[in-house]
Amino acid sequence: MAVTGLSAASTTRPSTSAEAAPLATRPLRSPHHTASAVALVGGGSPPRPGEISLAHGGVLFLDETPEFPRAALEALREPLESGRITISRAAQRAEFPARFQLIAAMNPCPCGYLGSSLRPCRCSPDQVARYQGKLSGPLLDRIDLHVEVGALAADELVNSPPGESTQAVRGRVILARERAMARQASANQALEGQAIDAQCQLDAAAAKFLNTAATRLGWSGRGIHRCLKVARTIADLAGAATVQITHVAEAVQYRRALKTTG
Repeated sequence: MAVTGLSAASTTRPSTSAEAAPLATRPLRSPHHTASAVALVGGGSPPRPGEISLAHGGVLFLDETPEFPRAALEALREPLESGRITISRAAQRAEFPARFQLIAAMNPCPCGYLGSSLRPCRCSPDQVARYQGKLSGPLLDRIDLHVEVGALAADELVNSPPGESTQAVRGRVILARERAMARQASANQALEGQAIDAQCQLDAAAAKFLNTAATRLGWSGRGIHRCLKVARTIADLAGAATVQITHVAEAVQYRRALKTTG
């Protein structure tokens, strides 16, 4: 109902009864990279919801993420933590829900071929650093999974066998979520503070592995907590009652730093 209300608030024309009905599917918003900070997080007078609020309860997909204005990307930091956005103006103040799943895609460099086995990269180290530097450390810290997807050769792309069906993956995800809800009455993503320590307890080997990885990679406390929650989710997907070193190791692999050389 919140998403329906926000959708109505984002347009100036009257809504029909059909438009006012609850949405049948979760929202998917994919703004263009020229979108301003106001378009992304909301603003104006009177304050109106932006893309992050229109994606509440669904997915916000940012393609070509480094091409978005820096101010727009930095404005995502607080909503990613709190799930809400507060917009203050001289005479008004408005708060909108903004609990969305962020999926951000980017090339490794301006030409797109850094680390590729298909074509050589044309970018200098300074160009790569400037391009990747458009994403600040605090913003990257708030993204749970950092996954590199390499380019496939033509024969691999055409002749690859079918992958696992979405229905099969969905079934595993539903079971994992049910395990989390039964254990702690909330999703793993919502764990905070002492709840993370209580639900993501590690044995000595797993704790040592995580401490070593966090020290070598220079993680913040936020990064460590997010890794723990991902490890707890991996354990739930595997049907494991406790978080083991294999689950922590896999979670660490999902927080790799951006590649800076070929």
